[in-house]
Amino acid sequence: MNETIVSMKGICKSFPGVKALDHVDFELRSGEVMALLGENGAGKSTLMKVLSGVYQRDEGNLEIFGKEYGDLTPKLAQEVGVAIIHQELNMCKHLSVAENMFLGREKRRGIRLDNASMEAEAKSILDELKIDLDPKQVVGELPVSKQQMVEIAKALSTNARVLIMDEPTSALTAREIDDLFRIIKELKSKGCGIVYISHRLEELQHIVDRVTIMRDGQYITSMDFQGVPLDEIIAHMVGREIKEKFPRVSCKKGKKVFEIKGLNAGRMVRDINFSLYEGEIVGFAGLMGAGRTETTRAIFGVDPKEEGTIILDGKTVTIKNPRDAIQAGIVLAPEDRKKDGLCTKLSIRHNIALPNLDFLCNKLGVIQWGKEAETCAKAVQDLRIKTPNVEINAANLSGGNQQKVVVGKWLARNSRVVIFDEPTRGIDVAAKVEIYHLMNELKKQGIAVMFVSSEMPEVMGIADRIIVMCDGRITGELMAEDATQEKILSLATQFEKKIAI
Repeated sequence: MNETIVSMKGICKSFPGVKALDHVDFELRSGEVMALLGENGAGKSTLMKVLSGVYQRDEGNLEIFGKEYGDLTPKLAQEVGVAIIHQELNMCKHLSVAENMFLGREKRRGIRLDNASMEAEAKSILDELKIDLDPKQVVGELPVSKQQMVEIAKALSTNARVLIMDEPTSALTAREIDDLFRIIKELKSKGCGIVYISHRLEELQHIVDRVTIMRDGQYITSMDFQGVPLDEIIAHMVGREIKEKFPRVSCKKGKKVFEIKGLNAGRMVRDINFSLYEGEIVGFAGLMGAGRTETTRAIFGVDPKEEGTIILDGKTVTIKNPRDAIQAGIVLAPEDRKKDGLCTKLSIRHNIALPNLDFLCNKLGVIQWGKEAETCAKAVQDLRIKTPNVEINAANLSGGNQQKVVVGKWLARNSRVVIFDEPTRGIDVAAKVEIYHLMNELKKQGIAVMFVSSEMPEVMGIADRIIVMCDGRITGELMAEDATQEKILSLATQFEKKIAI
């Protein structure tokens, strides 16, 4: 225990136009949880992809269990005991739990797959981790939290002794996080070294032994976690002190901008009624599965509505699809920014321009390049998007900067209602504060702001008014000054009494 099992020295890695890693050092010991911290774009995920063989380093030395390795591949990394659980889960949704766990190393009986053997071993590993899952169940039918557990079980089925977790709690409930921490502690007790990447700094105290901090692709420092104030860690991460985590701006409440009446859309959106006013930010709180995301999708026209009235600036608007919503001035920054908010294979310029071609083109339908360049430059400057230029593909940006591009394309339209669904999921402390400042700026401009968040401190810190949902219904409303976590949780657990027949 406590022997050095991973040693990385002077690691460099460059992509076109970006130096992602600049002579970075990193060390991991057996039986410890090492938190790898830094802002979005600091190089954390890139460093771990070098360790797991996804990327080839340009320079530097890499030792695993005392043996030096040249160019690692994912297969070789797996063979030597390194497993990575990515922030965006890499699952084959149409395959079963067992089939995913043994993908690429299937057990065979002659020329046929030995499904019974794989399911039995998968069941054994799941039981050992106290994960209640049927190995035969199709992964696509599982919630994200359970898919996360399958990824962990898959890593352990390869006898991994180095486990890398990239934002493992971003889509988990409080109870599921407790289960994850229990599993981490069990792995730690067996001598497994765990690298834990997270922007939820408050959760580190429960599991972390040491921290390594990176900034702008460079190694900053390593230290024992216990006894170090979070403010000191944050200062190392961002290079300055963050004085206010939840900046709040006071504005006079103005006229009603937006109103929803009797909105119904499937089982998870039932009789939704609320209003948004100038000069306020309205937060939507609730447990996972409460129907908040489904409500935003129904409003924006992604999912079909069964009934309901949408009123904008006193006039009823008809929204049958996202195009109707965008043209009306109602826009959505979705929960899954990579899947629903961006074209990751296109540049920043193209992502910002695509939904705005109606005003970027002249009467002949030809893009006005000067206007496009001006719009993109303004978005990059106003939102502080970290990029050498707007021709960089969105896929090469950090999570926080991707979120800013999603927001930037909508702000170019002078929209009247901006809906944020989990706007700070998977982004760092400093980027979160920038998103909060952005929301405050919209609020000051009289734009109606609605946001969904699973983090109660965030909702309480930013929202002027909090609407709580449970089981597809609105169960209560609180003003920020009256809100407590206990009151929000009480409203968030007001399930309907359903009698089994």
